[in-house]
Amino acid sequence: MGRKKFNDRPFAYHQELEVEIATLTNLGAGLGRVPLADHLGPETCDLKLPAAKAAGWVIMVPFALPGERVRARVFRNHPNYSEADLVEVLTPSPHRVAPRCPLFGRCGGCQYQNLAYAEQLRWKQRQVSELLQHLAGIEFAVAPVIASPREFGYRSKITPHFAAPRRENEGPSSKEQVSRTGESITETNPSAPPLTFDLRPSTGSPIGFLKQGTRHEIVDVPRCEIATDAINRRLTEVRAEIGAKMAAGAYPRGATLLLREASGVVTTDYDAIITEEIPVAGLAEAGLSFAKAAGSRPESADSTCSRQATRATTDGRTAAPVEKPAGTAGSTPNERTNLPARGALRLRFLARDFFQNNPFILPAFVGYVRDQAAAGGARFLVDAYCGSGLFALVAATKFERVAGVEISETSIRFARENAAANGMANASFLAGDAAAIFAGLDFPPGDTVVVIDPPRKGCDESFLRQLFAFGPRSVVYVSCDPATQMRDLTRFLAAGYRLTAVQPFDLFPQTRHLECVITLRRETTE
Repeated sequence: MGRKKFNDRPFAYHQELEVEIATLTNLGAGLGRVPLADHLGPETCDLKLPAAKAAGWVIMVPFALPGERVRARVFRNHPNYSEADLVEVLTPSPHRVAPRCPLFGRCGGCQYQNLAYAEQLRWKQRQVSELLQHLAGIEFAVAPVIASPREFGYRSKITPHFAAPRRENEGPSSKEQVSRTGESITETNPSAPPLTFDLRPSTGSPIGFLKQGTRHEIVDVPRCEIATDAINRRLTEVRAEIGAKMAAGAYPRGATLLLREASGVVTTDYDAIITEEIPVAGLAEAGLSFAKAAGSRPESADSTCSRQATRATTDGRTAAPVEKPAGTAGSTPNERTNLPARGALRLRFLARDFFQNNPFILPAFVGYVRDQAAAGGARFLVDAYCGSGLFALVAATKFERVAGVEISETSIRFARENAAANGMANASFLAGDAAAIFAGLDFPPGDTVVVIDPPRKGCDESFLRQLFAFGPRSVVYVSCDPATQMRDLTRFLAAGYRLTAVQPFDLFPQTRHLECVITLRRETTE
């Protein structure tokens, strides 16, 4: 298949423009406009873009910041905007800072390392406000973003990739041939030495993450600045082991690796059972008897990160076994006695399962969700995407009864074990059918609050229909994608719910991502 022909309207391939950056998109790119009259000739007058001609054509430039004037090089034209690489910062923002990572601008993992952290928070708050206006059609005061206690070194899970190693004298693959590559980009910043981001194709078989602006190229990442120190130490070992096996021809295919930390121990086994301990305000005061619940039984062999030889798999692709560091799981007093710390919640789950990856902000995050759920005065709580029971168990002390619903049988098994281990006798968990999620619940809807934390794509139609038919008093909606959350919000408003709070949390500093919690109350006719 030949390479797709470049659409040269309104700009030629690699045409350079000077752009004033006005804002940031929710994808983390700088956005500016240029007058089309300055660039369009008679041959392009058939473009049906009257609004764009009047207001200016939108140009999106990754790593450019609001208030900057930049030189950008166009690489793609869409029907109503163009994408361009940052070539030079002509007038820098006063909030521009030197990125900590030397791969920033090349690795696609971070978008904001060049933006002061306080400004990252301000822009994320603004983006939630704009999504409310544009997608939900409402004006609502968004609370300031709750900052992460750590700006770097916070991620407790990373998943580096590597492609199949090239054979000797083998050229680039067809995917690599059509991928976008650029020249060196120099970023000018008077407050720091110039930084040069080399965007030439990598050689060999890098182990890392997708290259910025590409779908297939991998950037070699020897260290990830947003990952914890323990993960980076283990990453050095894993890279050496995988690299040696690559050289020996061990990998006919690529793979996705896993490195996940809990309590200073890093596992690379997708099937390892992780034990995470979360301090939660109010648990100690609730008077729960953790010792009575957990007893003095010893840890089972699979209750902490496995220390045996492990594998890395994704979609059937397998990496060779990776030896884990020596040591025992009982490295802390709590692990040796099998008792959670006073005022802490202990959860067990599979390393490959979803779990929030910033443990440093997690206590404040889950505490807020619990308090919002309890604020409406409901006596019962349903955690509708409960996983291993995080929100249900954090909130259990505030309600007469809580129930978690999840279609994954494995997650429900862990949730039940976690409830028993933490002494939450008022918590139950149901393996729900996707077509009848709330079947079997005996909670009165008018006295029930539902917590939902759906996947990035948001709630599906079937789930929303069932939720509205159940009709809980209030809903606390947690989302890692405010855009799909605000899309779903329109359905809640139409179903008779009123928005009462919007609170973003920065679980992902240096990136465009954030978590947002919205609280909704059902309107009554009383």
